[in-house]
Amino acid sequence: MTKQDYDNFSENYDRFVNWEARLFLEMPFIEEQLQTIQSAKDQSLRVLDSACGTGIHAIALAEMGYSVSAADISSEMIKEARKNVGCAQKDINLKTAGFGELAQNFHSTSEPKFDALLCLGNSLPHLLSENALQAALEDMAACLPPGGLLLLQNRNFDAVMEEHNRWQGIQSYQENGAEWLFVRFYDFDSDGLITFNIIQLHKDLNESWSQDISTTRLFPLKQDILLPLLINAGFGSLSCYGKMGPEAFDAQKSGNLVVIASKK
Repeated sequence: MTKQDYDNFSENYDRFVNWEARLFLEMPFIEEQLQTIQSAKDQSLRVLDSACGTGIHAIALAEMGYSVSAADISSEMIKEARKNVGCAQKDINLKTAGFGELAQNFHSTSEPKFDALLCLGNSLPHLLSENALQAALEDMAACLPPGGLLLLQNRNFDAVMEEHNRWQGIQSYQENGAEWLFVRFYDFDSDGLITFNIIQLHKDLNESWSQDISTTRLFPLKQDILLPLLINAGFGSLSCYGKMGPEAFDAQKSGNLVVIASKK
């Protein structure tokens, strides 16, 4: 999707994601990682969710007592995040900012750096070259002090590119008699990139189905590409997991590539 596509998709994003299930699976692991640096601090950790979408992870972090800021390249996603944050009655610093723009938007000479930065939901592969990825990781490093924590969550593109499995599970949502279906599939392009497609089907009560499709290009960010970029950006102590949990990364079987890194 282009930025405009994500703006258009923002209204349905919280229907697309099963947040109850996702937070149940992911937040214990995220908190466990944050606790590894919490012990060195007497005050609440400052955490930046760098591709926050509609702000649900950021709200969950704020509910745990962290001092949270959040950013997204889509201004409409940030509008939805503001609504969600308002309903949750949490104090979260939200800004419209993409990768490569984080340090300039969140730091002045008087502001401390973040203790941790999260990049969740397969967001980083939207950058379509190693140069763009390198610049984004350097920007993330600029947001953190030495010892600051970086947590990245991407699809396991080692397995995706090996298997060329186009189809992902259908997601559904119902509300007040209306229905939504989200069908996701990949196209494997000749230039080595991937086109990610989401077909959105919607039906109001007693009405016929409507349909729309959104597409975005992705860089298939394999482990052997990502780890050297992180090292070049000033990160070390790299640990790789196969999901947001203690499972070690398996390039053939894991659903995700989750990387924990520390700013040198």
